[in-house]
Amino acid sequence: QVIKCKAAVMWEANKPFSIEEVEVAPPKAHEVRIKIVATGICRSDDHVITGALVMPFPIILGHEAAGVVESVGQGVTSVKPGDKVIPLFVPQCGECNSCLSTKGNLCSKNDIGSGAGLMPDGTTRFTCKGKAIHHFIGTSTFTEYTVVHESAVAKIDSAAPLEKVCLIGCGFSTGYGAAVQTAKVEPGSTCAIFGLGGVGLSVVMGCKAAGASRIIAIDINSDKFAKAKELGATDCINPKDFKKPIHEVLIEMTGQGVDYSFEVIGRTETMTAALACCQYNYGVSVIVGVPPAAQKITFDPMLLFSGRTWRGSVFGGWKSKDSVPKLVADYMKKKFVLDPLITHTLPFTKINEGFDLLRTGK
Repeated sequence: QVIKCKAAVMWEANKPFSIEEVEVAPPKAHEVRIKIVATGICRSDDHVITGALVMPFPIILGHEAAGVVESVGQGVTSVKPGDKVIPLFVPQCGECNSCLSTKGNLCSKNDIGSGAGLMPDGTTRFTCKGKAIHHFIGTSTFTEYTVVHESAVAKIDSAAPLEKVCLIGCGFSTGYGAAVQTAKVEPGSTCAIFGLGGVGLSVVMGCKAAGASRIIAIDINSDKFAKAKELGATDCINPKDFKKPIHEVLIEMTGQGVDYSFEVIGRTETMTAALACCQYNYGVSVIVGVPPAAQKITFDPMLLFSGRTWRGSVFGGWKSKDSVPKLVADYMKKKFVLDPLITHTLPFTKINEGFDLLRTGK
């Protein structure tokens, strides 16, 4: 059965979302159709609008969500109609090199790098006004109903509040995992976090949970400092308050640089600053923010020759299908909080206002 429902369609770059009636096709074999109950707004969605993350238009964006399974295609065994689920923008097929390795989590079935904007079989399940609409990284959650591949959905605790745990679909898991899973922050270590949006604050929480003794939060918007401190930051600094480069400030504050640094913005200048501020021999710097398209980084190779490690982290290094249900269970056991990451709750039709709040740092 085709479902007609509302979706926020992005017809072209740098334009507002348009709330349209779309047709959502039934799930094919190994696919799942989900009724979306709650979806978060993430900077990566905005990167598509501005062209910093290249994807085909028209498209239904959104990738951080929670919902209920409406129907399943042939051969689906891991979920059934009525199950509460979180869509996974990093799938877990269980068969590719990354899925089989204990070291990796970026399943080869992901659509982040290729940006085809289609289901794994090369087609779309969305149409609007007779036009095919692209999917976004296998999830497309800015719609009342979406279709995902079975490898891109995780069944979660039926008691979980969907309007909170939707954050485990991206922001929280990405930041928290960058600290505990990718960097493997140790007790007593010093950390620096560049960027205090929802993901950056989740890195702060991860560093605190890992027992870091000093957590330095960096943002050009000082309004974000109170919440960063509430979640575990020991120091908050605004680069605008200093004449010298921020990495020099951090080296002075810590003696010889931090043990771990995290870039959670997606800007090449802050990526090199984060690398330069970590300890020259055993410091680890993790890139968490999506890098802008077509930009290159130039840096002094001596920064790495002396022993530093520069790493990337997608979805916090978690194997998605295995880890998301466990993270939801941990949330239910109150092992971490999500409420401070939720600043506004808006009806779906006010999605453009939501993006305005994102862009103004609110």
